[in-house]
Amino acid sequence: MNKTIKIGTRGSKLALWQANWVKSVLEAQHPALTVELVIIKTKGDKILDVPLAKVGGKGLFVKEIEDALLNGHVDLAVHSMKDMPAEIPQGLCIGAIPERETPQDVLISKNGHQLSELGAGAHIGTSSLRRASQLLHARPDLVIKSLRGNLDTRLKKLETENLDAIILAAAGVKRLGLEDRITEYLDETIMLPAVGQGALCIEIRQNDPIIEPLVAPLEHPQTRTVVMGERAFLNRLEGGCQVPMAAYGRVEKNTFTLYGLVATLDGATVIKDTLSGPADSSEQIGLDLAERLVSMGAQKILESLKEDLHINHEG
Repeated sequence: MNKTIKIGTRGSKLALWQANWVKSVLEAQHPALTVELVIIKTKGDKILDVPLAKVGGKGLFVKEIEDALLNGHVDLAVHSMKDMPAEIPQGLCIGAIPERETPQDVLISKNGHQLSELGAGAHIGTSSLRRASQLLHARPDLVIKSLRGNLDTRLKKLETENLDAIILAAAGVKRLGLEDRITEYLDETIMLPAVGQGALCIEIRQNDPIIEPLVAPLEHPQTRTVVMGERAFLNRLEGGCQVPMAAYGRVEKNTFTLYGLVATLDGATVIKDTLSGPADSSEQIGLDLAERLVSMGAQKILESLKEDLHINHEG
C-alpha cells in the first residue's frame, strides 16, 4: 500500500506520544505506508486560565480534530478516551480501542507523602471535578487548587505554585516514562477513575474502506467491552456537562462488573453502586447502573450542578 495517511492529534507531549505509538504500529504492519502527524490546536489547549467545567467541559480537546476528520484534512484521529464526549458526531465512529493502560489515578507529592500522610490544609492541585469531590470526600480537610495545563506543565506547577501534591492519571505518567515520580497509586475505593481513563480512542470516518481495515488490528475487544459499558453510563448521566462522576469496569471470566459514582462538588454526598452481568451486555449494564444511581438521588445532584454551572456561564 503506497499511501500517505494523516493522523490528527493535539500537540502536547502525551498526545504526541499516543499518536506516534499508533503511527509506529501502522508503519510496522504496512512498511510501504507513510504516516504523518497533523497537530491541531483545540479550544481546550487555548483556554488555560479557566477550569474546564466553566468552559463547557467535554469535547474541548476533540472538536477541532473531529472537524478536520469530517472535512478530510486528516484520515484518523488519536484521542485520550476520557476526553471523548458521550455523543460521537454523525459521520464519525470509534474505529479501534487499543488495550488499556492502568486506569487508576496517582498522587504525586512534593515530599513523598501519601494521601493519608498529608497534613490538614495541604494544597492539592487538580482541575477535575471528579478528582476534587472524591478527594474532599476522603479528606475534607484538604484544600483543592485548580490546576490546568499539559501533564509536564502540571508537574512543573507542583514545584512552583505552593502545592503539596497533584493528582494525575497513571496512564499518562507511565506513557511519558515518569513512573518514578509517582508517590502513590490511589485505590479505586478512594478515587474511582474517569470513564475511559487509560484507554485510547482511534476515531475514523464511518465506512471508510481504506482506514477501517488499517486500524482494525489495533482493536482490543475486552477493552472495548469495558469502555463502551463505562461510556453508556456516561451517556445516560452526563449529556455533555462536566460533573463529578466516575465509572470503572472490568471483565473477569466473561462477567462485566461496573462501579459507578456521582458526587456533589464538595464531596459531602457520594452516590455509588456496582452492577455485574454478562460481558456482551456491558452497555446495557452501564445504562442500568446509571438508572440505579438516578433512583438513589444522582439526578438531583446533576440538576443542581448544571444550574450552578449555567449561572457561572451567564456570569
